[in-house]
Formats: sequence, C-alpha cells, structure tokens
Amino acid sequence: MSGSGMSRSGMNGSGGMSLRRTTATARRVLEQLRHDPRTIALMLVVPCVLISLLKWVFDASPHVFQSIGAALLGIFPFIVMFLVTSVGMLRERTSGTLERLLTMPLAKGDLLGGYALAFGTVALVQALLVSALTIGPLGLSVAGPAWAVVLVAVLDALLGTALGLFTSAFARTEFQAVQFLPAFVLPQFLLCGLFTPRDRMQTVLRWVSDVMPLSYAVDAMDKITSRSAVSGGLIADMAIIAGAGVLALALGAVTLRRRTE
Repeated sequence: MSGSGMSRSGMNGSGGMSLRRTTATARRVLEQLRHDPRTIALMLVVPCVLISLLKWVFDASPHVFQSIGAALLGIFPFIVMFLVTSVGMLRERTSGTLERLLTMPLAKGDLLGGYALAFGTVALVQALLVSALTIGPLGLSVAGPAWAVVLVAVLDALLGTALGLFTSAFARTEFQAVQFLPAFVLPQFLLCGLFTPRDRMQTVLRWVSDVMPLSYAVDAMDKITSRSAVSGGLIADMAIIAGAGVLALALGAVTLRRRTE
C-alpha cells in the first residue's frame, strides 16, 4: 500500500463516517469471530454458565437468586464484552492490522462503529440466550416484559464493548488490558447497588455510584423485576446506559492510536 492515490482524510483515518465502510468493518470482525470458537464460547456460553452456577449456589435460598439474578443478567454480559473487546482491539494494534486499516479510506468512527455493530450483533444473541435461560429453566420471575430484560442486557453488553474499545488505547500489552478490568469494572460492580441499595450507602459512595453507568443497569433490572409497566424511570435508565456507551465510543475515537509504541 503506497497510499499515493489515497485521499488525505483516508490517510489520516479521520474522514467522515460511511455506512458502507462501517458495515464492511462489522462483517470483517464477525468473520474473524467465526474462526475463533474460544472467543465465541466466552461471549455466548460463559454468561449462561455463570448465571446457572449462581442459581445452584443459592438453590437452598431461592429468594436470593430472585433478588440478584436480574441484576447479574446485566452485569455478566458487561464484564465479558469489556474483556473481549479491550483485548481484541489491542491485538489489532499490536499486530499492525489497525495501522494498515487506517492507511485506507477508513475513519476512526467507521472502525469503532463497525466493532460496535459486530459485537452488538453477538450481544443480542448473548442476551437472548442468557435471558431465555434465566427466565425459563432457571425460573427467575420478572413482572415486566421479557423484551425489556433483553434490551437492558444488550445495552449493558454494548456499554462493556464501548468501554473496552476506549480503555484498550491505554494498554500496551494484553496483560495490561486485562488489568483494566479491576480498575474500570470492579468499582462499578461494588457500588452498583447489587450488595446494598445505593440510597443506603455513605453519601460520597452514593455520589460516585451516581456517575457509574452500571448503577443504572442494576436500577433498570430492578424496575423490570418489580413492576409490570414500563415506567419513565426505566426508560431514563436505558437512555443513560446508551448515552454512556455513545460517550465511551466518542472518547475511544479520540484516543484511538494506530499502533502500540
């Protein structure tokens, strides 16, 4: 690729977004995933195994599973997609694939949008599988519509994807990318309201919790399990999760580097 005939915007990887280039990127990512059965298993099977294990752990106390099962439906996909995408994007950079892609007329937005579209497709399948398992054979009772459970799980998975793409810019090795898991995910896991209601936390912790998007994922799941109607509060929670994902993608486009130095 000499690049002599390429446009300046393409060479810089900063031209306007194109639906055709974004979908082409998504197809490439999905094709790569198709040849990686271990990653497919991590994304589709592991959340199902974890939620089943949780059910069996609390088999003698079904009310515990009923109280935290829905929240974990949103947390497990978030964690898995964060891990997969942060390591996946880092591999693109360290292998030189990202640098080669950005010498073509491909904007950063096309690249990140393609990743989000591809992993969003996988997230939809993941959410359908784990939601069907949890509400069906595992017996989790939800008062609200099942589609809302799936939608929140997909939004959580997309949020994990976006944050994974963003944080990958700060890692030089796969080990460092994995190290971001406790830095970015565990604080949200502890403060999201899973272990104690957020309104009972110390004031400072509640303030911190209020700016963490995973808190709204747990709030949304709690509303779905306890109320039959789709409330304005539930829609607001979904909008915050989606907005946080879009913000993370935008930050990822700003910080995206062609290669690891």
